[in-house]
Amino acid sequence: MKTLTTLFRNNIREYGMLIALIVIMLFFQYATDGILMKPVNITNLVLQNSYIIIMALGMLLIIVSGWIDLSVGSVAAFVGAIAAVMMVKWDMHWSITIFVSLIIGAAIGAFQGYWVAYVKIPAFIVTLAGMLIFRGLTLVILQGEAVGPFPTEFQRLSSGFISDFFKVEGFHVTTIVIGVLISVVLFILDLRGRQNQQKYGFEVLPFYLFVAKNVFITFAVMGLCYLMASYKGLPTVMVILSILITLYAFVTSQTTIGRRIYAMGGNEKAARLSGVNTPRLLFGTFVNMGVLAALAGLIVTARLNTATPKAGDGFELDVIAACFIGGASASGGVGKVIGAVVGAFLIGVMNNGMSILGIGIDWQQTIKGLVLLLAVFFDVYNKTKSS
Repeated sequence: MKTLTTLFRNNIREYGMLIALIVIMLFFQYATDGILMKPVNITNLVLQNSYIIIMALGMLLIIVSGWIDLSVGSVAAFVGAIAAVMMVKWDMHWSITIFVSLIIGAAIGAFQGYWVAYVKIPAFIVTLAGMLIFRGLTLVILQGEAVGPFPTEFQRLSSGFISDFFKVEGFHVTTIVIGVLISVVLFILDLRGRQNQQKYGFEVLPFYLFVAKNVFITFAVMGLCYLMASYKGLPTVMVILSILITLYAFVTSQTTIGRRIYAMGGNEKAARLSGVNTPRLLFGTFVNMGVLAALAGLIVTARLNTATPKAGDGFELDVIAACFIGGASASGGVGKVIGAVVGAFLIGVMNNGMSILGIGIDWQQTIKGLVLLLAVFFDVYNKTKSS
């Protein structure tokens, strides 16, 4: 019992937010008479929040580094506007458009990262300026008009589904196969991680809890895949999300770059004295954020099938909130990829559930603001208590 108590206390933010997500899902499942967990609504939930999750992956690294990026919504809108002009007015192929758009996103990230990392202007000021600059340039490019529609192939970036190789009518067998593969991979990775922790003498979960955790994860994965298989299968954007989440979880937890980012956020001076090139590392996090904001801009543009001057408005608030609600610390050095994803889904489920219940946008914003405030208070309280 003591081990369980210590384990929960050491991971209270991660477990607490996951428990909160489950409770909120169960509440809205009941309040909406089962609409929340219907396959079509789950698909919509993924599509509606995919770009928030993508940007939250990049924002997490910046927040862990000890900084913030207020420009991501404007960058997403700007890149979406450029992509629309390239495809509709310049008749550029959609694949080339995607490639050029990601390069533009990287250039924007490099532009902002230079001012923060090398000129030492606070990121709050630089990205606030970027938010205004790229929102203004979006208006200039679109000239106040909506530009669209786009080629079907480009629209599939957001609204497409993976093909079923088994061709079973009424049920997407390929989705079930993918679910089984994901479950096996997750179990193997968790088992290897447990073995490595035991090898170096770290505290691990009791074996029965380790088994229970993996049974729960497998049940959740297969349950989701079953629901998706009974509809149209896995959305293309969900596959993109899975790849990105796996990649960033690996980078942050298993690579030298990931450890250096956490070290820089925990104590920038100490990291620099230990040999970490902190300016270059910080510059790289902003370039990464620019690429992910560009990808998110392409996805939201494809979903709307048009680029509008108001696209991406307020995205930065949801992205930042997702990271903080998911356990990232406002002072840097703390935060996990899975936590940011849980935070993004928590916000998404709240938005979706409240919309189904007919709650107005005014109360939705109020409730989200209170949840964000409570999450940051929880972080500050735990730090004060532990010190």
